[in-house]
Amino acid sequence: MSKTESRADQVSRVLQEIGSETSDDISVREILSLADTMAQSMGGLYRAIEASIHREFSEIASYIEAMKADIAGLQANDLKETHLPTAGRELDAVVEATEAATNSIMECAEAIMCADASDPDAYKATVDEQVMKIFEACSFQDITGQRISKVVETLNMVDARVSRFAARFSVADAEGPASDDEAARAARRKEQMLDGPRTDGINQDAVDDLFSAA
Repeated sequence: MSKTESRADQVSRVLQEIGSETSDDISVREILSLADTMAQSMGGLYRAIEASIHREFSEIASYIEAMKADIAGLQANDLKETHLPTAGRELDAVVEATEAATNSIMECAEAIMCADASDPDAYKATVDEQVMKIFEACSFQDITGQRISKVVETLNMVDARVSRFAARFSVADAEGPASDDEAARAARRKEQMLDGPRTDGINQDAVDDLFSAA
């Protein structure tokens, strides 16, 4: 057998040898020779397939490892147990401080409205006292601003981590709400018009036109 003879040539040669036999019966030796030659010719194909499968599984394994690393980079437990609860407590404190300041300002305004203006000196003293209380109540804005800044910082951190993960793996949003509960909340907001105040302000001219038309 020539060293330069290909496997296909070997199979073709063995088939020609079998076909040139004068006997109608094919010997076991010839069958074994053909089987051995075909097995050798298929060996390269099997090795190529095995290498391709191994390469694909290696790529899948690398992809999974990268995904695990990026999921770990999200630090979901840290967000769930530390940052998000802290942000929730900060917002609760903002609501409480705003409510307390609002009540205090309204009480002071009511006291000024109910004050007896017949005595100018007493009236001025009452107004000065209530205005000072209003100024003190308005100081809540500094603290609530700091609290809201912490909440915004947390939201920006979550946004950065999730955006980095989505960009790395080309994650596309699924159509529709993420869950049935979210769909129910969206339907309730739409039905009861609970979207809240607009963030771009109110056009007073449009309001005046609306009441004028009415």
